[in-house]
Amino acid sequence: MASGTSQSWRDGMSSDNIKGLVLALSSSVFIGASFIVKKKGLKKAGASGIRAGVGGYSYLYEPLWWVGMITMIVGEIANFAAYAFAPAILVTPLGALSIIISAVLAHIILRERLHIFGILGCALCVVGSTTIVLHAPQEREIESVIEVWNLATEPAFLLYAALVTTAVFILIFQFIPEYGQTHIMVYIGICSLVGSLSVMSVKALGIALKLTLSGMNQLIYPQTWAFTLIVITCVITQMNYLNKALDTFNTAVVSPIYYVMFTSLTILASVIMFKDWDRQNPTQIVTEMCGFVTILSGTFLLHKTKDMGDGTGLTTSMSLRLPKHADEDGFGSEGIPLRRQDSMRTP
Repeated sequence: MASGTSQSWRDGMSSDNIKGLVLALSSSVFIGASFIVKKKGLKKAGASGIRAGVGGYSYLYEPLWWVGMITMIVGEIANFAAYAFAPAILVTPLGALSIIISAVLAHIILRERLHIFGILGCALCVVGSTTIVLHAPQEREIESVIEVWNLATEPAFLLYAALVTTAVFILIFQFIPEYGQTHIMVYIGICSLVGSLSVMSVKALGIALKLTLSGMNQLIYPQTWAFTLIVITCVITQMNYLNKALDTFNTAVVSPIYYVMFTSLTILASVIMFKDWDRQNPTQIVTEMCGFVTILSGTFLLHKTKDMGDGTGLTTSMSLRLPKHADEDGFGSEGIPLRRQDSMRTP
């Protein structure tokens, strides 16, 4: 077993995987900080206009929100590049670092409490991510974007994409009008489902650009532009509903839940499309899953200890809906009623 682990480490730390690792870590730093800056911008915009959580877009005129967006874009570019060099099962779990940064900055800047067990949750995220990195598979050798397209049009992945698309439309048209303002899983579910497809397209586009820069022009193939269109559509959808989630719920809760769902679905999509586990033995796969469960445990602690930090007697769903302490008049610090009323519904 020790020999297999050592071999896995040597295989995993190829030149490309190291580049992907560094880019993924840099991405997490920028994205984690962007959550906080965008949240500040959303709060500032909501004070003088219609909040994003109820359908407003006044944040588009707020410079602070754009600073956060630019920071996130830098992080996403680094993340984009990371997928071109390393497999998704290595890159995606490193987003746990963005959870830690976001939770700590929310505690310091936004005054959103981080309990001592939340710190333990951060540590578990790091341990789980490290475990996955040490046992990640080698990147598949791909010589053309057409090869990626063939992988994306195999029956198994087409079925996955069809199920994801159906689920997203159901959430948007059936669940958002009724539950969008009270159930955090609605907005985050849309972001995560769409995100799993966007990562597969980002990886395909990243591979195409990497091959083009190395002298094998992939821009002549229509498949490259098809992947580009999918990326643009998915990213716009993700950003729209992520803004709604951030404006409606607590940042320290949105970040870990989004991470767990997004990572789980992305790993599933990568296993189906790129067949990552076909190049690994059962021991490596089980170890990766143990690492992922460790990350899930860490994010669960971050989630639950937010309620402990608030010290309220509200139920979990209610505490998720109210990110701040309630004032004596029955309204939250942002003027949100404690109980769901007709005024909270979108017209």
